[in-house]
Amino acid sequence: MQEIRKSGTWGSALTSDEFAAIRSVGFEPVGQVLGAAVYNIGYTGGYNCPGAWGSWGYGVPARTVTQVSSQGGFGSFAPLVKTMYDARHKAIDRMTTECDELGGHGVVGVMLSIGSFPAGGLEFKAIGTAVRAPGVPPMANWNKDFSGRRRTPFTSDLSGQDFAKLIMKGWVPAGLALGISIGSRHDDWMTIGQTRWGSGNAEVTGWTEGRRDHIVEATTIGTAIARFARSEQQHSGPTLAIMSLDPKRRQAARIRI
Repeated sequence: MQEIRKSGTWGSALTSDEFAAIRSVGFEPVGQVLGAAVYNIGYTGGYNCPGAWGSWGYGVPARTVTQVSSQGGFGSFAPLVKTMYDARHKAIDRMTTECDELGGHGVVGVMLSIGSFPAGGLEFKAIGTAVRAPGVPPMANWNKDFSGRRRTPFTSDLSGQDFAKLIMKGWVPAGLALGISIGSRHDDWMTIGQTRWGSGNAEVTGWTEGRRDHIVEATTIGTAIARFARSEQQHSGPTLAIMSLDPKRRQAARIRI
């Protein structure tokens, strides 16, 4: 990071349109930043045995229920979800550390990814473009917040254009908001009993109703925002000339000339 700052050059994954949009609201890129964390996934907290943690009734085989990670309990994959949270937050924290070292005030266009690591395990990555407002002191020189914690650069998955729109409306990104949940539903003992050799020719109701082991992960990522101005910013620059991309309209204009 120090070598990049001394060189006076920077890299970015921004498109030319995003670069122009960010510059139009008083920000400038300072470099591409990356954070990564490699985790070994061992104990997940989930089980795939038939009827895992189902409920028993008098004279009735166990019937399974859908387990959701947020509810905790056996077979809910809660330990795996906690690991996925920890890994992503660690990657994001390392990315913002690079942003801080480059003198940036925040990161836009953040992309989060998960992939296999060559040596084993999973690699969690966060990559984006650090930006700063020229003339504003670096984050390291800012005072601590009310809780005594050191202020850190903001993070956002917004594009350069959406970031510019947000700033012009008097709002600023506060940070990435992340939600992860895993739901699972296992085979129950009734289903297992209906599929044994001695059960005869009969319907397997559990499979008919889709109750064979199902596991699904849902991940939601967004950007939390905060208001910094009560009024919208007025664009003081010159208006832009717009050229129609409709070939019929352009041809009609040439004919009138």
